[in-house]
Amino acid sequence: MNMPSPVKAYFDADQSGDASALAEAFAADAIVKDEGNTYIGRDTIEAWWSAAKAKYGPVAAPLEVQPHGEVIKVLAEVTGNFPNSPARLTFAFKLAGAQIEHLEITQ
Repeated sequence: MNMPSPVKAYFDADQSGDASALAEAFAADAIVKDEGNTYIGRDTIEAWWSAAKAKYGPVAAPLEVQPHGEVIKVLAEVTGNFPNSPARLTFAFKLAGAQIEHLEITQ
């Protein structure tokens, strides 16, 4: 599956449970939107991801990658300790150079 390197770094870090590597894939002022909440900045994103990992133990396995102009959409199967697991979610990434500038996770 052909993914831009920052997107691959995100999923690799997610699967290995490496919070700092995941945060490093993001630009310093990046934005993540997930479950109706917005997280701004690398430290906040790392805290959001770490809290979700601790509570639900989710792991995202990419199924397909679809470029849409400036946005790269990745359909992933997410498994973990939450109702209706596994779930198929769309991760919509916008990149700024070699880092993630924006990520929105939706069903």
